[in-house]
Amino acid sequence: MVDDGKQMVFGEDGALDAHGNPLPVLSKSASKMKIDRLMNTPLPTFHGSTPGSRLWTWIATNMLRVTLFFQFRRYQVSGRENIPQEGGTLCCGWHTNGLIDPATIMTTHPKNFVIGGRHDLVTRPLIGFWARKMAVQPVVRQAELIRGGCSKEVAATLNGRSLLNLSTGISYGFGCFLFPEGTSHDESHMLRFKTGPMRTALSAAAMAKGSGKPAPSIIPIGLHWRVRHHWRTDAWIEYGKPIKIDAESIGAEVAEKLLRGEWVEPPAETVNSLRDELRLRLQPMTPDAPDWPTHRAWHLLGHLEGGAIGRRPKTWRDEVSAARAVRDRLSTTPDQARLAKAREVAETLEDNRLDARDITATGAVRRASIIRAPINTLKLLIGLLMLPFFLPSSGILVISGKYLGDKNIENEGLDARTSYHLLVSMFGSFFLWPPIALIISLLSVFVAGSTAPMSTAVGVFGNEWITVLLMTPTLVILFFLSAMATVNAWDSVEDIKRARRRSTLRCSRTGAELQKLCQELLSNSPKSETC
Repeated sequence: MVDDGKQMVFGEDGALDAHGNPLPVLSKSASKMKIDRLMNTPLPTFHGSTPGSRLWTWIATNMLRVTLFFQFRRYQVSGRENIPQEGGTLCCGWHTNGLIDPATIMTTHPKNFVIGGRHDLVTRPLIGFWARKMAVQPVVRQAELIRGGCSKEVAATLNGRSLLNLSTGISYGFGCFLFPEGTSHDESHMLRFKTGPMRTALSAAAMAKGSGKPAPSIIPIGLHWRVRHHWRTDAWIEYGKPIKIDAESIGAEVAEKLLRGEWVEPPAETVNSLRDELRLRLQPMTPDAPDWPTHRAWHLLGHLEGGAIGRRPKTWRDEVSAARAVRDRLSTTPDQARLAKAREVAETLEDNRLDARDITATGAVRRASIIRAPINTLKLLIGLLMLPFFLPSSGILVISGKYLGDKNIENEGLDARTSYHLLVSMFGSFFLWPPIALIISLLSVFVAGSTAPMSTAVGVFGNEWITVLLMTPTLVILFFLSAMATVNAWDSVEDIKRARRRSTLRCSRTGAELQKLCQELLSNSPKSETC
């Protein structure tokens, strides 16, 4: 289920779910339920290559790919060989990064998707158009139901229809993603699982069996972000081993009703058993930490212990794997004193906006790289040269994305910011760049046409309108290239600022104390003792 970036913020109204847990605060969009439009949401079809419009699905998917290219500095995907070629797949991951979470799954999975999303995704002005074209099915959460957003009867009708359509799509071999926590959050561990994904998967398995189609699977997915709410952060998408869904416990009568288009709930015992299995498989693929300082301490120990044996993590995936190994070891052989020291070092680095990568194998704060200086300078110069093309195009998007993201942090959380950045970048470049390029072309030819460059261009092409026609797409290409150049320049600026912070810390008393603590950690490193 897609969430629009709502962070888990507990309500001040004291509303609780059926299990006594506080319900998340509703955003303004989620609190406004447009029942008539929801009931008239276009239904997906399953006899073509996509459940919704093939054209709009293709456009949206490729727009997402381009946007994510700019969103992440380093982007790794692993485990795609685990995705079965036959049968539908339901992808389930923990949910901490708003629309970024489903976007990364959609663009790295080989299948087209049948999609379920929070009800307001199909009624919003811009994203709603796209959602309806892609046949996104609206879902009413308990938070909306308990707070009186709609009646139980309407919620049951909408959710039953949506779950039936999702199950049907999976049974036909399409992909799907549902987040069992039910909302995006900022915890360092998973929240309590909802049963919707399991009910959907079991119903899909029953329908596939009843119609003689290959059995679907659930794929646990690890979604790893270095700093989830930062632009140009590092990402690793990890596809786990599939869970084959057994439909034997679902009777033939239930399968027949599902195939006739009637939503029937699978047996609760089977649903809960599958939920527990998924949680057991997915939990190790998340930080699964009591808090973020402990998680950062695991990453620090992973770097130090890896460096002690010459296998220091080189990529974000390596870092996550090393921290996971530390976590698993400490869960069986706890060492609170060592962990406390690691937490102290990690939090000192965090306070200085640094992390474990900024510590050398000997425990000292890293020096600035002389080799990187000319490269960063060159990237900065190229970025500055492209500013005349960047400012009238992506510059508008940067200002809009920052304003909308920062404006909604208080009500919707940090992960809402990444959702707004994603939407502004994706739709803004698609809808705004061509008209901006056209306006600049018209002004250049018809208003400033007497200047030498424009008069030369018109002379070459022989006609003002032909010049405009050729100049407009050329400018769009230059807008894209300027965005790439500016992103590289941004990365260089961040590297330079990071090097300055390292230098300041290295020359301070805190840096000396930090090195002493790191050397103590290295002296009794479990790996160094065995090498």
